[in-house]
Amino acid sequence: MKDAAAKAGARVWLFDLDDTLHDASTASLPGLHVSFGEYIQNHLQLTQDESDALRRKYWQRYGATLLGLVKHHGVDAAHFLHHTHLLPGLESTLRGHAHDFVALRRLRGRKFILTNAPRAYAERVLGTLGIRRLFDAVISIEDMHMFGQLRPKPDARMLRMVLARLRLRAERCVLVEDTLVHQKAARRIGMKTVWMQRWSRAAKAAPALRWSRQPAYVDVQARSLAVLRRRVP
Repeated sequence: MKDAAAKAGARVWLFDLDDTLHDASTASLPGLHVSFGEYIQNHLQLTQDESDALRRKYWQRYGATLLGLVKHHGVDAAHFLHHTHLLPGLESTLRGHAHDFVALRRLRGRKFILTNAPRAYAERVLGTLGIRRLFDAVISIEDMHMFGQLRPKPDARMLRMVLARLRLRAERCVLVEDTLVHQKAARRIGMKTVWMQRWSRAAKAAPALRWSRQPAYVDVQARSLAVLRRRVP
């Protein structure tokens, strides 16, 4: 009974993947920027400038370029995700931080990957980094359908659905992310949030003041996963 009670009250950790667990800004995001653009240009018959403008428009409006492509252009999501995430040579560019991986191994509680990336890409990255076995499961964009529609992060309805499927209570879950808008949605449904800054802070040319400000919906700012054991209540 004591073990069951302890397990029921244990933290559950939901980790983003890119720029949270590895340096995606160096390894995969440049290639994705190119492959997204080429896909849009080829399938919608647009120039590079038109493609870039469309990507920004849909990102700002929907939080994910793919949602706009599906909604307004009938793009097949699975086809798009497969072809844009092929990324030849990805394995040779991937890098994480050894201290973060040690912290993950020592972190108590169930751990899941929650990523807007496709499953094949996520498994490829985690396998190359050697940390796949540290996670109970990978929740990828293929798992983020509701009523026949794709609803990736930051959709709060999808987050509730994921918790229901896993039989988890929001107040016991912590989302570890580099993207603030995703954390805002998580807090809206009662989850705790950690703003991971190790990789994104180094990659984005933004004033230091931006990174020092902690929004009300962020519980902890972190530049290392080691702080999770010490600072997340």
